[in-house]
Amino acid sequence: MLSMNVVTGALELGFIYALVAMALFLSFRVLNIADMTTDGSFTLGCAVCCQVTLMGHPFLGLLAAMAAGVLSGYITAFLQTRLGVESILAGIIVNTGLYTINLMAMGFSSTLSVFKCDTIFSLAKSALSGVLGGALAGWSKLLVAAVIALTVALLLTWFLKTRLGLSIRATGDSPDMIRASSVNPAFTITVGLCISGSLTALSGAVGIAMAAAGAGYWALVAQQLGQGNKQKANHTFTTMVSFTILLGVILTAIGIAVIRPVCVLLGATPEMIEGCVVYGRVTIAFTAAFMLQNVFQSFLAAAEKPKLGLFVTVAAGLTNAVLDAVFIAGFRWGLAGAALATGLGQVVGGVLPLIYFLRTNGSLLQLEKKPSLEIKPMR
Repeated sequence: MLSMNVVTGALELGFIYALVAMALFLSFRVLNIADMTTDGSFTLGCAVCCQVTLMGHPFLGLLAAMAAGVLSGYITAFLQTRLGVESILAGIIVNTGLYTINLMAMGFSSTLSVFKCDTIFSLAKSALSGVLGGALAGWSKLLVAAVIALTVALLLTWFLKTRLGLSIRATGDSPDMIRASSVNPAFTITVGLCISGSLTALSGAVGIAMAAAGAGYWALVAQQLGQGNKQKANHTFTTMVSFTILLGVILTAIGIAVIRPVCVLLGATPEMIEGCVVYGRVTIAFTAAFMLQNVFQSFLAAAEKPKLGLFVTVAAGLTNAVLDAVFIAGFRWGLAGAALATGLGQVVGGVLPLIYFLRTNGSLLQLEKKPSLEIKPMR
């Protein structure tokens, strides 16, 4: 049965990904720029925050992650405004380059353990343990995530009403008009993409800090393995993977059905709408693979196979990069080719671990032959 842990977990993740939503709102809706660096910037925030947290500075880790996100946004803006690269292609170039940058930030290791380090969530839990008899300690992760997301939302709302914020909004509506008002659109685009990159990286940093505090069913699987209960761990693992596939299929059907009205709601012009719908539908078709890719990265670490996780990540990134060149430059498939390359990269990242765990393997985990969708309270 569903429990309050599942509900609060969903809310916690919702507040974290709300930061990504605000970043995409700023780039896609306000600036009218298809910023494709989101995946790389999110992981960049995770990697930088991990390294700084390991040095004993969890709060500084958030700021460092945001600074790294600013740099990724600046490079994307530089390619667009100074070198004349199309926005989508500039995002793909930076996103591909961030695969290597992220590995460098992690010391060329696929995993970094921050479980024994203080994070903003563990510190908040300790601080709230003495308030109201410790009643708020169990809600610390949700409270911290909510405070961060709401604070950022208020600051972004205030900023977009300032003179610079209004200039950024006007740039998205009409670059020619803002240029006629003696405002350099290259500057406003750069500022907007830097802010967008910082919010995405902050989301990744907050997410990894929450993971270190023990959020998610993969932490439960790691706990069960540590207790020597491998059968129970395999059952929980199988349940989570089955649920991920089912949820991915449902979200795919919904996303494909509503992509056109969503594009219209987000401000797509008649000239853009068909391209947005094609790219959206092709990308959404691989939702289940994308979800599996992210889920398996955590479980590969729990199964003590971090090197396999690194191999899968690199293989997925290389598949995406190579097929981008083949489909876009070779076959001239444009947006559809870019979306298909992204999706097939996610298939590599999601299906390879699935095949590995379905077969008899040398790791601590294996998928059961009869999957179950039973969800019980996390203990």
